[in-house]
This record gives sequence, structure tokens and C-alpha cells, in this order.
Amino acid sequence: MVFSEIRPWKRAKRRGTTSDLCDFLTFDFFSFPFVAGDGDGDCFAGEPFWSAVQSFLKQYGRLRFPPSLLPSLLTWQILLRVGDQADGGGGVVSLDVVEEDVARSRSVYCDQCRVVGWSGHPVCRKRYHFIIRENCSPIEGSQRPCMKCGHMTYLFDSRCKLCYSALTADDLEDWVYHQFEDSTHLLHGVVHSNGYGHLLRINGREGGSSLLSGSDVMNFWDRLCKRLAVRKVSVMDVSKKHGIDFRLVHTVAKGQVWYGGWGYQFGTGSYALTSDAYRNAIDTLSSIPLYTFFFQDRGPRTQLQTLIAFYQSLSETEIRTLKDLFSFLLDLIRELNTAKTDDDGSNDSSNSLSCPWTRNDVERVERCMVKVLVTSERWVSRRTLKGALCKAASPELIDYCLKHIGGKGRVVEDGMKVRARCNPNYNAIEYRVESQNSSNIISNWVEDGLDSIRPSKMQVMDDLRYLYDSLLNPETMVTYRPQATRESVVDSAKKLLDCKQFIKDYKVEQVAVLNPFKIHLWCRVELEDYSRDDPSPPPELIVLPGNSTVADLRSEATKAFKEVYVIFKRFCVQELPDFGRMDGGMTLNLLFGSSSGAVVVRIRGRCNAKYGLGRFRAERGTETWIVDCVCGTKDDDGERMLACDKCSIWQHTRCVGIDGLDEIPAKFLCRLCLDGCVESDCSRGSSSSSMKEEVESECLVEGLESRILEYEKKPIIIPSGKTCRDEIRSSEGLGIGSGMCMAFDVQ
Repeated sequence: MVFSEIRPWKRAKRRGTTSDLCDFLTFDFFSFPFVAGDGDGDCFAGEPFWSAVQSFLKQYGRLRFPPSLLPSLLTWQILLRVGDQADGGGGVVSLDVVEEDVARSRSVYCDQCRVVGWSGHPVCRKRYHFIIRENCSPIEGSQRPCMKCGHMTYLFDSRCKLCYSALTADDLEDWVYHQFEDSTHLLHGVVHSNGYGHLLRINGREGGSSLLSGSDVMNFWDRLCKRLAVRKVSVMDVSKKHGIDFRLVHTVAKGQVWYGGWGYQFGTGSYALTSDAYRNAIDTLSSIPLYTFFFQDRGPRTQLQTLIAFYQSLSETEIRTLKDLFSFLLDLIRELNTAKTDDDGSNDSSNSLSCPWTRNDVERVERCMVKVLVTSERWVSRRTLKGALCKAASPELIDYCLKHIGGKGRVVEDGMKVRARCNPNYNAIEYRVESQNSSNIISNWVEDGLDSIRPSKMQVMDDLRYLYDSLLNPETMVTYRPQATRESVVDSAKKLLDCKQFIKDYKVEQVAVLNPFKIHLWCRVELEDYSRDDPSPPPELIVLPGNSTVADLRSEATKAFKEVYVIFKRFCVQELPDFGRMDGGMTLNLLFGSSSGAVVVRIRGRCNAKYGLGRFRAERGTETWIVDCVCGTKDDDGERMLACDKCSIWQHTRCVGIDGLDEIPAKFLCRLCLDGCVESDCSRGSSSSSMKEEVESECLVEGLESRILEYEKKPIIIPSGKTCRDEIRSSEGLGIGSGMCMAFDVQ
């Protein structure tokens, strides 16, 4: 049996229409009855994720290759249209859904769950990968390279058409797993069968898409999650854009990361950072006034000051803080990306409905501007022109007239017109009066109204990088006074860079159910054969008919947990602890009554961990590791760590004085174990020299002896007659001198 996934697309192409395909931008092909919304027009399915995704795939998906070929990696394809090709535009997007059987997968445990705080969840039976490739058309997305010659072949081909080598199932499996690591996908999201997922990758036009923007892809993903009753989705924001850490700039400018526009909020912070610390860092950076960078010395104006003043002159609103500055720059780049030429020529400033001044006031100020410009034969900067008119009108009216007087070379008087340009050498806007028939064309400006005197997109991006390095980047930030303000800015910027994990909670548990003929129960399981210290799985949604009994609840709950988690393969519900022992024929309506929402109920059962299922107990794996860093971190947060060779406790390399680019030492002892070594030596009465040799042989870091002691203040010389512990307690230093490398209380 041969599957050809491009045949339906070819038929649609021959017909010249894609109207029978679902619209990617509106995503209106889901229609679930008896669904409740969350208040903003978006609905949730009245069933759990593992059931909703199966119904979705059966109705709209089509298998790319036979299940017998790759039973552990079932791959489905869904074609969606973007626009209408009948009008000469748009195209077709291929959404691939890979149903991964975790028990037979090459990677059992989820690294994203471990670092985001879900490491205690049991390993789910299925992972669903939602992928839109960079070549998102059905034909280009249905090809893979030959393992021998690299020639592109279709997925259903049995041999390469160039080298005639056989294409085996192992080659196809390698190709599918390679897709999970490909960084060029426009979309890659993975959702576990319990409804907890991770957004791994989003790319728009800057990532290679010719049809979709990043916002289009993000809107699609958000609607998909809502329709499939996804519970929570995490995203690690480490995006680099325009050569900068985009999450830092966007957070300062908008008060949230880019993903925050779709409801993603602070999830977990590295180095024990809390939500309050994250919010305080945002407030600190956003409220820094720009005048701080002007009143520094009496020297000539610096490039930073000139650049800030330049964009202050461009803005219609007053730019006072770092938030205002970076928000204006991001908005300006977005406008330049979407700008279109306006040829109607009707942009008279005096007729603007938003103008708060009368026509006479505007014309009076414009005449004064023309008089000043006529007396000068050179280009006049905006700052000079505004200073000459400071007593003629209010600053707001002058700014308004300066904004519009140079638009489209409008004739102002006696056949003269005002030209405006952006001088890239000085980052300043300049004006000049010329005759109407003048052919003096300046390459630095274009006659398009206010937008004409704005810099190009390339210049704005260069300025954004410069301002980021000067004002936000902790490594390259300029020096300015007061020093306390600069230190606060550096500390806040580091905190924002250390916060990468963001989570959206779709709050499926709080959705009201409108189907009066169904009973919705959230079952929270308690296992008798597990200790209470073991984390319990999140509750599962059980949907039952209105006349269901307690026996039906036990049966459906057993089925649901078996379907979701691998380790629940032998699971069996025994009782409802909140209701004691009861007859299985009792109807559920007598127990829970009628409710507009789902009811939470506890169930108790047994889950025999035999049959080789113990390794699926938790996403963290079977290894036991303890994190206890000096920064306060108690769990893996995704940052680089190393373990003590004596107590096996993990700590951040940055917190013990090892830079991010340095190699991990071959041998390492934490502070507590190092103190224990010194105390044991002193209690045995060892001399300082013998103690030095013994501790040095145990604690020296090969190749990094001096790096661990970056925090020591001064050496300690131990006089005769005193123990090392006495001298350490009485000293302000953090280490022992005499050439031996040790670290005490490194923070």
C-alpha cells in the first residue's frame, strides 16, 4: 500500500481553487457543540485533550505513510489555505502532526518539563508534535534528502531516483526525529497527552516565510490550543532579533515579552528569581528618565545624547523614559515594515481632524517658520528652528507644525516650498526653503510627508542596536552618574535576562459546561502503593452521560489514566475516599447534584509499578539529584550546573565563580564540604602546611585554580599558635593565602 500525500493537493491545484481547505488565518473549521467560552470569544472543547486531539486528527488529518511502517511515529497532514489562489495570491500551508509513542521513543523524558517545573508529572503515553516547515507548501514539505547522495526524494518513494539506493524505514524514522530538532520550522509545538505543552519554535517572515508573519503563526497556535483544550503551554524565550536580546528590549518597551500579547506570563525564573523580582526589574528599567544621560559633563554632545534627542524630535508624543524611547523605536520599525506608498496627496495638516489648534494658528506659525528659513541659505536643523520660534507659539504647536510643514513639498508662499530631510551624519532633521521648480534632489530625503524625514529601516535598526548596547546591555552599558542608578539598571537588566520561561494557563478547569446531558468531573488520583512524598499527576477530566453511576465513573477514570500515562498501564480505581464505601449502582447525580461547571472528586486506586514501568514514574527520570545552590535554587532551572564531588549537590557554575564560557572543573567541592575538610583537619591538630597539602590535593580545580577565588578579598596568614578556623572567623577575607586556591562562602 503506497500513500501519496500530495495527490489531493494536485487535484485542488488542477481545479484552480483551494476553497475546500480550511482557512489558516481564521481557523474556523472547528465546531464543537455544548462548549463554553472564556469571555473573549474563544471556546474550549467539552472533552479532555487526549480525546479532542484524536477526534481532530480523525476528522481533518490524513496519514502520510502506513501505520505499519512507523507505528511509534504516526504522522498526519492537514492542508490549510492562506488567501485564495484564484485571485492570484495566497497559498497552501501544510500542518504536520506527529503522534509519538513515548514508550518506544528514542527520548523518553521531556527536558522542557524538567526546567519549567513539571518534572514531577508521570511520563505521558503520547506526545503530539505540531509542525509547519519552512517550506510549508505540500510538495516541498513532502520531500526528504537521500541518506547517501542527498538528492531530494518523496516520503513515499522506495528508492532514490538519482543513486537508486533503497530508502528503508530506519531512514524515514531518522528523518522524522531530525524534524524534532530542526530550527527552521515556522511552528513547532509539542503537547503531552495530559494537556501540558511547550512552544518550541516560532518563525515568521524574518525566519524565511513568504506567506505568514510571526503574529499569524502565533495566532494560529493559540487558537489551536484553545480548540483542543490544552491546559498549559510553556515557552523559553531566548530570541535574538536585530542583533539584540529581543525579550529584554520588548519587556522594557511594552512591559511584557512578545509572547505576552497572547497571555504568556512569568513562569519560572533562573537563579531563584520570583515573579515580584521580575516585575520590580521591569518597573525599574522602564521608569529610568532620559535626562539622566544628558546632565553628565560640560563637554560636547555625545553620540548617545544626539541619538536620543533625534528620536525625541521624531515622536508626536513626548519621550521621557527608557520605556518611551524603545517603544517608539519598535513601533517605528513595525511601521517601516508595513509602510505603503500613499499617492492621494491629501495630507493637509491644517485640515486634520486630530489637530487641536485652529487653521489660523497653524498658518501663522508656518509663516514664521518660512521667514526664518528664507533668511538662511543653508539647511536649518529642527532644534535651531524650534529655538527661533520658542516665543511665537507653544512647544506643542511648534512640534505639530514642524511635523507637517515639509510634507510632500507643499507650496507655502510665493511659489516656495519647504524641503525636509534626515541627515544621517548628525542624526538630525533639517529644513530648507526652495523654489517650486527646483531640481535639487537630495538623496537623504524623499517627499512623502512626515514619513519622508524619518530614517530608513536599516538606520533605525542600527540605532536600536547602539541604544541597546549603551543603555540596556549589562556588559556594554555606558558609564554615567549617579553610580547607584547605573548599578540598579545593570542588576535589573541581568534579572530580566535570567527570566526565560513563560507559561500560559488556558484555565480549562474553570470553564463552565453548558451541556446539561453530560457530567464533567475532574478526577484527582491518589495511589495507595506510592508514598505521599511522590508528586501526584494533575487531575484528569472525565465526561460521562447524565445517568452514569459510580461504577461508570470508576471505569472511565481507569480508562482515562491508562490512556494518558505509561505507568498507569495496570491502574485500577478502587474507591472514592470522600464518600466512603458505596454501591456501584448509585447514580452520580445523587452525589454531585446539578452544577454549571466541572466538579473535582478524589479517587483512590493502585498502580503496580512492576513490569518494567518504574522508569516512567516522572519526567525527571530515575536518577536522584539534589539542587541546593547559594542563590536559593532548589530545582533544575535549565542553567549550567555542576555537582560537588563529595556530597553530589548541584549548584550553578555562575554562583560558584565559574564564567559561562569557562570549562567545568575536573574536581569540585562545595563550600560546606570544603569547610568540613578544614574543620576535620583542625580537630586532628594538623599543621597549616599539612592541612594545605591535603585540602589542596582534594580541592584544587585543574586549570581553574585562580577562577574560583575571584571573590576573595585578601589573603590570610596563619600565625603560630592559632588554628586556621580561628583565623578564618576573625578575618574579613574569603580565602587562605600562600598560593593555595580555596573558596569560603562564595556567593
